[in-house]
Amino acid sequence: MTDPLQDPRFFADPYPTYGRLRDTAPVRKVPTGSGGRYSYLVTGYAEAREAFTDPRLSKDTMRFFAGRPSQRDLHPAVSRNMLATDPPQHARLRALVTKAFTTGAVTRLRPYIAGLVDELLDAWPDHGPVDLVASLAVPLPVTVICEMLGVPESDRRLVRTWSSQLFAAGDPRRIDAASHAVGGYMTDLVASRRSSPGESLLDDLIAVRDGQDQLTEDELVSLAVLLLVAGHETTTNFIGNAALALLQHPESLARLRAEPQRLGSALDELLRFDSPVGIATFRYSTQELTLGGTVIPEGVPVLIAPGAANRDPDRFPGPDQLDLDRGATGHLAFGHGIHRCLGAPLARAEGELALRAVISRFPDVRLAVPVEELDWRHTRLMRGLTSLPLIL
Repeated sequence: MTDPLQDPRFFADPYPTYGRLRDTAPVRKVPTGSGGRYSYLVTGYAEAREAFTDPRLSKDTMRFFAGRPSQRDLHPAVSRNMLATDPPQHARLRALVTKAFTTGAVTRLRPYIAGLVDELLDAWPDHGPVDLVASLAVPLPVTVICEMLGVPESDRRLVRTWSSQLFAAGDPRRIDAASHAVGGYMTDLVASRRSSPGESLLDDLIAVRDGQDQLTEDELVSLAVLLLVAGHETTTNFIGNAALALLQHPESLARLRAEPQRLGSALDELLRFDSPVGIATFRYSTQELTLGGTVIPEGVPVLIAPGAANRDPDRFPGPDQLDLDRGATGHLAFGHGIHRCLGAPLARAEGELALRAVISRFPDVRLAVPVEELDWRHTRLMRGLTSLPLIL
């Protein structure tokens, strides 16, 4: 059996594949890679929600790969980050950055984000064509998280390039090289900020490391890398996916244009409809368990697919329809449980302000190419467009 998640058609539209797999079994064994390796893929909503909180499914990849031969050369800041830890280490690391992403903290950032959106849209031509991904969905969250971390403006294009390369499916050498580039950069930036401190989130983390000694130097760098990369990748995909969904559903777009105050409540449905994360990061079973009627043996990888779970008809009737009146709270686009996306409030604010501005400023916006010609990123982890050409 071939890997169903490596079919080129999967990247353009994963939902038929997800549906077939879920209809067969909401948890099933699938081949991954070569050499007879396999994982268990979770596509059902109830099963995914349970898996996200099951302590028998560990995120500690260092423990999983200990003693196993590897041909990979990932920088430790990428391979040993907070996402690859279990409690109590995970709770300790997460607590150090949580306050920067609370709803209150994000509310204080909204005027800055709104001003940045206006600045980006002011540079758009009067009629187009314009690429929404390159000129809004990428620079907006990159600029915000780089500003929060104190990354110099002159370095931000490089940061975005390295981050994108970290998700280059099927190209391990490129991924490994990008991991060393971004890990090395952040190591140097920590040293620079330590000698010339400021008031950024990175400065706060350095103070914790150097003062209270709650962070090792490796943990400091890996946490900074994670915030840098995760702080914009998901939001970039969310903005592009949501904009495309509305352009493909003109009645919903017209409704939001007439009632812009509804956009905040529509975000959950847009996130559910085309989740910016297709398959969550790696977990493995620390003991045998039964999930969705499937027995998962000890010591095997388990992949949870929020993109599939969010289209489960048992949880969301008519899941392939965009319905702005749907009660879509409870979607799994940001995960669930202790590893739920820390930056969800920030992503929602950036997505809301970006979409609101585009909808209000460009009443005649439409796709510049047929939907079939749009190019999607070739990565199972992220679900996002490489570009979204528009006529304004």
